Amino acid sequence: MTKHSGSMGRDGFAERFGLWTAEQQKAAADIEKQVKDLGLEAVRISFADQHGILRGKTVMASEIGSALSNGVGMVTTLLAKDTSHKTVFPWFTEGGGLGMEEMTGGGDFLMMPDPSTFRVLPWAHKTGWLLADIYFPNGKPVPFSTRQILRDALSELKEAGYDYVSGLEVEFHLFKLEDPKLRPEQAGQPAEAPSVSLLAHGFQYLTEQRMDELDPHLDILRSHLLQVGLPLRTIEVEFGPSQVEITFNPGVGLETADAMILFRSAVKQIAHRQGLHATFMCRPNLPNLFSSGWHLHQSLIDRKTGNNVFVPEDDGEVLSPLGHQFIAGLLKHARGAALFSTPTINGYKRYQPYSLAPDRALWGKDNRGAMLRVIGGPGDAGSRIENRVGEPAANPYLYLASQIYSGLDGIKNQLQPSTPVDAPYDTEAPPLPRSLLDATFALKEDPYFREKFGDQFIDYLLHIKEAEITRFLTTVTDWEQREYFEIF
Repeated sequence: MTKHSGSMGRDGFAERFGLWTAEQQKAAADIEKQVKDLGLEAVRISFADQHGILRGKTVMASEIGSALSNGVGMVTTLLAKDTSHKTVFPWFTEGGGLGMEEMTGGGDFLMMPDPSTFRVLPWAHKTGWLLADIYFPNGKPVPFSTRQILRDALSELKEAGYDYVSGLEVEFHLFKLEDPKLRPEQAGQPAEAPSVSLLAHGFQYLTEQRMDELDPHLDILRSHLLQVGLPLRTIEVEFGPSQVEITFNPGVGLETADAMILFRSAVKQIAHRQGLHATFMCRPNLPNLFSSGWHLHQSLIDRKTGNNVFVPEDDGEVLSPLGHQFIAGLLKHARGAALFSTPTINGYKRYQPYSLAPDRALWGKDNRGAMLRVIGGPGDAGSRIENRVGEPAANPYLYLASQIYSGLDGIKNQLQPSTPVDAPYDTEAPPLPRSLLDATFALKEDPYFREKFGDQFIDYLLHIKEAEITRFLTTVTDWEQREYFEIF
């Protein structure tokens, strides 16, 4: 790869700090050639922030070599924002409110593109895309990089002799955009939500009629998602109005989380260009709508044999003894992990009994009411655990990392799960947190995640989420206005 100098980032940053493998170096050189051969004019370079939201910059095609070699500068205040994009740490104090010299004063960090993630965006004119990792100018990885947190979890799993395989099953809503609410008085942090209408009524679950009504919109979506290489498996009409589910073929390691990051951003961008609004919000406040979930399918592969170690040998079993240990770890840490799988205030409104969403930590054999639905049997290479707890807005790197660490605890300590249930809403079991506030307490009460994610990251995440909760609790809601304004 050609060496590049310039002010894009820090000269020769990737080479100086040995950030790339030989394969990545070759891929970087190939990107420069592709950008030129395809006549691209710009490349978007993005990183997944603490919420799993893509942030980044667009560089001109002439600067792609410098961006790859030197990185792209970003302001560290981006790491201090809640979901309203408000900075919630005292930034202009020593250590930036985080006790770190690198975070003082809103200085720079660098996005270093991962050359293996390059895509051409079919919906954006002559534009490429790269996913980046983040570093400080001194070469240290940013400790709040959630992609790196998942890498660390995968490395620990690898040391135990396994690779992590996971598949996505994601629900979301797709609406016609009626009013984007762009008048100046409607701007703010956050701005007013757009007005939308349905693309189809609900309740005709999986009917071909309903699918055909949505198909003119889903056709464009499907085409673009396939063109960027996302491993789509099915597109389905869900039960609720204007609700869609897309499932993915399984991926190994980082692949699934990277796919989820690109998928969410791509769906919203493609929809907007069609005059639509896509939302991965769990439970929109609109009449007759249903909650959306994110079901995570997962299994482990033996690195020596390439076999799925969850496949049982004994008749009558759905998982192997090691699979049962993994289940036990997921159940043990279900409450503490809730903040990673369900990180929004809105997401906890989905945890309702008799709703095909879980409300307590238990498991069942092919039971869609249980938190963990276990699928498999002797000779079934697809034997796996489906965790139904997550919301579509979750940061995929944190969600997957929490699953890996929880399962590893079960394996290393040979934990045994509770008895599988047939009546998941009528069986006594530890309740899942009922609110985001409850989830913060549950995380504080589970020291295992402090051990694995580190005190620094857990305190950082809790601070951001507690700021979000405080804003919610100090906001007067429509419910309060209706309840109290006239009677008192």
